[in-house]
Formats: sequence, C-alpha cells, structure tokens
Amino acid sequence: MTTAPDPTSLPRLTRAEHGRSAAPIRIIHLGIGNFTRAHQAWYTEHAPDAAQWGIAGFTGRSRRMVDKLDPQGNVYTLITSAPEGDSFEVISSISSMHEGGDMEALRKYFADPNVSIVTSTVTEAGYKRDAHGNLNVHDTDVSEDLAKLRNDVNASELSTVPARIVAGLEARRAAGAGAITILPCDNLAGNGAAFRRVVEQAIEAVEPTLLEWTRDNVAWATSMVDRITPATTDAELQTVAETKGWYDAAPVRTEPFLEWVIQGDFPKGRPAWDEAGAVITDDVEPYEQRKLWMLNGSHSTLAYVGPLFGHESVAEAIADPKLQAWVNEWWDLAGSYLSVSSDDYRAKLLERFSNPRIHHHLFQIATDGSQKLPVRIVPVAKHALADGRDVTAPARAIAAWIVFLRRFGDTQAKDVNLDEVKKLANSGDVTSAVSYLDKDLGANTVFTNKVNELVHELSSTTAA
Repeated sequence: MTTAPDPTSLPRLTRAEHGRSAAPIRIIHLGIGNFTRAHQAWYTEHAPDAAQWGIAGFTGRSRRMVDKLDPQGNVYTLITSAPEGDSFEVISSISSMHEGGDMEALRKYFADPNVSIVTSTVTEAGYKRDAHGNLNVHDTDVSEDLAKLRNDVNASELSTVPARIVAGLEARRAAGAGAITILPCDNLAGNGAAFRRVVEQAIEAVEPTLLEWTRDNVAWATSMVDRITPATTDAELQTVAETKGWYDAAPVRTEPFLEWVIQGDFPKGRPAWDEAGAVITDDVEPYEQRKLWMLNGSHSTLAYVGPLFGHESVAEAIADPKLQAWVNEWWDLAGSYLSVSSDDYRAKLLERFSNPRIHHHLFQIATDGSQKLPVRIVPVAKHALADGRDVTAPARAIAAWIVFLRRFGDTQAKDVNLDEVKKLANSGDVTSAVSYLDKDLGANTVFTNKVNELVHELSSTTAA
C-alpha cells in the first residue's frame, strides 16, 4: 500500500517556479477569499492582457490568507472539479496580499493613479446596512470608525469596509490620482447602488466636501457573480500534493461552471474580462435576479432544511427526494417571476448541486441568514402574495431558518446578528422573526400563518 505524501514535506509552490511574473497592481480587491480566487482572479488570469493587471488583495477579518499566500509569491492552485475528474492550474493574478486592516497599504494603492478598479467580496453583512438599506450608524463598529475619521482622516485603525473606502477615496483625492471604478461582487441585487449608498452616507458623516469629488471621479459599477466554491480542507492540500507534487498551503476547489455579468463604466480601463467569458451589459438586473432567486434562494433553503435531516453538503441534500422536490417547488415559483428564461439555468443548477466532487458544506451557506434571506427569499414571497399564489416554498425556507436557529443557534449557527435572531427564533412568535427579515412580510397573516405551520411541521418531523 502506497503512503500518501505529507504535503508539507514537498517543495512549496512558488511564483518563480510555477507561476508567471507579478503584474503591476491596477486592481484593489477587498475581502479576498476562496470565491474571489476562483472567480474574479480567474477571469483576470484568463484575460489576454493579464500581464498588465495585477490585484492587490486585502483580507476580511483574518490575516490567515496573507500568511498562506505570501511565502508562495501569492500564487495558488485552482482545482476545477467536474464529475468525471479534476483539472489543475496555477493562478498568478494576485500580485500582493495584505491584512484587511492595513490602512497604510490601502491608502497607498488608492493614491496610485495607475490603480483603476476596486472590487469587493465582503458579503451582505460587510455593507453595514440597516433594515432600510442605509448605513447603520447605530452599529458600534460603524460609529467608532466614523468618529475616528472625523477626528483624523488618516486614522490607522478602521474595521468597517465603508469607512475604509472613505479613507481610500480621501487619499486618492489628496494625491490627485483621478478617476476610479468601484465594482462590488457580492450576492446582492443592485450591489453597486447599495454599496454607493452606504459609502456616500459615510462620506457625508465624515467629510462632506469629498462627496462632490467622488461624484466627478468615482464610477459605481454593478455585477452578478456565480461559481460554487467550497471552503478549503486538508483534502485539497493532499490532492495537490499527490497530483502536482508540490505543497500549496492555499489551494481552491471549484466547479467548472462560472459566470460574471458586469454593468458600468471604467474610465481608466479594465482587463479584457469579456474575452475571458464575462458578459458586459447595460442591464445586469435580470441576471442578478436569476442567480439570487434560483441558485442562492435554493441554496439557502437547502442550508437550513438539510441539517435538520442530517445532511452535511449540497450534494447530499439535493439527493434526498423530499428536499429535491422542495427545491423544484421553489424553482417553479421563483422562475415564474424572472424576465429571462430559467429553464437551461435550472437544469444546470441541478447538475451543479449534484456534483459529487464539490463538497459544499450547508453550514457554510447558512452563515448570515438574517442578511441573505431578505434578498434571496423575500422578494419572491412578496410577488406570490400579491398574486394570491401558494407561498409554501418561500415560507418553508424561512420556517427552516427559524428551526435551524433553534436547533443549532448555540452550536454551529453563524450570523452577524446571531444573538438577536436566535432570541426571536426561540420566542415562539414567528411573526417577530419574519418581521426582522421584512416588516411587510411579517405583517401578512397569510404568510406568517404558513410559516408557523411549517415551523411546527419541521420541528416534529426532523430529529433534534
């Protein structure tokens, strides 16, 4: 029997040996993680002008990615897992990596006239919005950051993304570095407008004179992103070691499917992402809705229902006939409200969810449901209620979220508002929990009665 190699005993993956030369930095990316490395970095790598467009990556709350990638020259192995097997490539488009809170580096890049684009994957929670989509000035981190910037626009410690963007834009204005495009890549409809709103509100609270400059110099783009990318485990390190013969501390496994739809202006240029397969359009909204409702909506349904039935991954959950029937019920309803055809997309989703080589953990998808459900589930529920249609499918997703919080709230559940939503879920009053997601939905007795019915059904038919 052959013993599998210890990955750390092998020569380490490096840019000098396995990648291409680092491109000059012209893109800043905030919140770099596995998804970015499988998606935006892939598109940049595959653009014909990749040698001109390097990415400066900034982490979220942890510097672990910096520590893993820095010794490798910021290159890594992308494992594309099709049902029939894996393929491998080294991605070299990230030229530098920094901890999220490295404000000195962030300001330096913003002040560089060669830097043309800021992209982001900070999740819905990173926008720091309140229930009305405004900057949540009552959030402790937001209020502290705004106070720091009012006191010193060069504050060195800022924890929230809107504040960091404000600091960066002020540095760009001071340097006379000219125009820049901000392109969010989060699973949020109208992410460009949503991001612009909180950043401009932060500017108004800190330095109103900056607002006029941004309106002349900042182009706010919008995008829809799609590629299923699980968290990295030791299995990926082992797979790379056995197949490629090198140690990579930060490989990424992803699926073959990917899509990027972009709307917006790039006054200082952009990589030829369209030649790598990205869609450049004047109207991204139909694509956003299709992805948010069909993929993300069904993902959230499975994320909360699946663990109640003992399933750990999307592939396991979609193989359960009952859960697959529920997903199809959701797709029937959500797809009927799309302005673009969903038939082919839906068929591909079933193939993607069933891919046995992509172990997409349900608890990973279940993170921050209080932020995700309002954009993934609520809009379809409102459409169905307005049309007098059956609301079982959206009500089930929210009912499963409530039962999930009751069952896993003290152990595996993660949410930026966990204490608050866990209390609501355990109160026994589903109306309060639904109202937290959307006040109008919570005030609709037809919907809340259906949620209540399904909460009891799921609680009694699934094992604690």
